[in-house]
Amino acid sequence: MRIGVNVPNFGPGANPDHLARWAETVEGLGFDLLMMSDHVAITPDVAERYPAPFYEPFTTLAWMAGITTGIKLGTTVLITPYRHPLLVARMAANLHQLSGGRLVLGVGVGWSREEFGALGIPFERRGELTDGHLRKLLAAWQNDADYGPGKIPIWIGGNSDAAMRRAVRFGAPWHPLRFTMPWFRAALTRLQETAAQFGRPVPGLAPRIRLRLTERPVDHPTRGAGEGTVEQFFEDVEELRLAGADTVLLDPYHGDPKETLRPEEAWQALAVVAAHRP
Repeated sequence: MRIGVNVPNFGPGANPDHLARWAETVEGLGFDLLMMSDHVAITPDVAERYPAPFYEPFTTLAWMAGITTGIKLGTTVLITPYRHPLLVARMAANLHQLSGGRLVLGVGVGWSREEFGALGIPFERRGELTDGHLRKLLAAWQNDADYGPGKIPIWIGGNSDAAMRRAVRFGAPWHPLRFTMPWFRAALTRLQETAAQFGRPVPGLAPRIRLRLTERPVDHPTRGAGEGTVEQFFEDVEELRLAGADTVLLDPYHGDPKETLRPEEAWQALAVVAAHRP
């Protein structure tokens, strides 16, 4: 199983020095994938969770491609309706080529009504727009040799039933974000039922889970996947592997923007995972 890391590209501690050290640390510890999030207009509802500065993912990943050597690079997730699909096709193809075929494009519909408004994009049509953009993106890669990216993996992000249906229809791995294991078990059943309804294969799995290590076991029913002792963490990862996940992305950000000023705490947790990784 591949294990990746969601690197915070936002907050008061986001700067070129910290981002470079994140890239060097994640690759140096032997992780397989480095990903980051996407926002364009840091409206009040976005800033409450992910305050500025917010580094644009394509630009930042292209820069990180020059810092790293072999680690995969990607988005978790690119908000699909925010950019013209041909622009995304071009940027993704160029980044894939320049990085030596290392891009993984995670996509999603977005959640910030205020940000959609700032960009002049109808929030209520975000699902429809995502589907249309993905079709145009894939057609550009397939039909226009000028884009010529080779095979860029696409993940379909989101925890909704609509995201599951999208993953099934596009035949792309489903990328659920930060959940409990009971929720995941029930969702996996719904995913399998959805695939059967469409008469299509069950898509692959590439979940993103918390990374919050504790000295004592976490027993409350709302415990997130990846939260608890090292033993609990790897039990969750093993269950995800057995369910069909070939990649798990770790999210070391716990919700306080001040954490971005102290990345060493997250790096220590990642080092523990790397040391205990089978």
